[in-house]
Amino acid sequence: MKLQQLRYIVEVMNHNLNVSATAESLFTSQPGISKQIRMLEDELGVQIFGRTGKHLTHVTTAGKDIISVAQHVLDNVQSIKTVAAEYTLPDQGKLNIATTHTQARYALPSVIERFIQRYPKVSLHMHQGSPEQISEAAAKGRADFAIATEALHLYHDLIMLPCYHWNRSIVVPKSHPLTQLSKISVDEIAEFPLVTYVHGFTGRSELDKAFAEAGHEPKIVFTATDADVIKTYVRMGLGIGVLASMAYDPKVDTDLVAIPAEHLFAHSTTKIGFRRGTFLRTYMYDFIENFASHLTREQVQKATEMKTQDEIDKLFVNCSLPMR
Repeated sequence: MKLQQLRYIVEVMNHNLNVSATAESLFTSQPGISKQIRMLEDELGVQIFGRTGKHLTHVTTAGKDIISVAQHVLDNVQSIKTVAAEYTLPDQGKLNIATTHTQARYALPSVIERFIQRYPKVSLHMHQGSPEQISEAAAKGRADFAIATEALHLYHDLIMLPCYHWNRSIVVPKSHPLTQLSKISVDEIAEFPLVTYVHGFTGRSELDKAFAEAGHEPKIVFTATDADVIKTYVRMGLGIGVLASMAYDPKVDTDLVAIPAEHLFAHSTTKIGFRRGTFLRTYMYDFIENFASHLTREQVQKATEMKTQDEIDKLFVNCSLPMR
């Protein structure tokens, strides 16, 4: 049994049983992968993949268990390499972060800037995507950290740590009638078409919940994953914008007015997560603390000792998170 064979079966699974795509991603040949998988199956005496002719059609019951163990083996091998690098090259390495546009554009720039200044030899990569894409990237090891707000049930394989609370603002042109009100209500904004986030992005669920509780159906005419795109269509007069307050910059968005809406919508909590069993480099601990100052190395290590996410949440239940 070879590590290469274990890597092949895991990657074939990750590529939806497409051996050609797997070979391309691993810079090797399709026949070579197929041969090594056959050799592993012969050695183990069980089929890992079901076949029709030369095509893989499904993962067998035994195959699912074998691939799960193989993933753990590969993770441990990577951890060994990471531990070694911590002692031989403490200020060098890679850091891959998966997150949404709002986090990448508004919450992370200053954090990234400080990190790069402190660790110029660490190669940092940002991957933007949907909650599903973010959780998958972290779960499969393509990202070291996942930073997310919505659909946290997708991150059950990760250790998720609370970073900060945030709320929303109603963004309108300066001449809009809502700017004349001292305090807006859901009833009042329900009269206007809305431009906001795609469902499943950046706290959208809290908007839907608030409208439902007030007995209204939101008149959503345009959705986007990008707050800057939302503001563009507000400027065009398509509707009023509902977006994260952090996404409004009074120095840049001088033609727009942000009306506070924290009394309308419950706050959302952004979390940072990583896979269980991950060996965190010193620069990774520093990144987490730089992003959320209460998440010190000691607190993060305590969280990694917890067996469930509920236990982790209890660890921070009395922690006063900042509001952005």
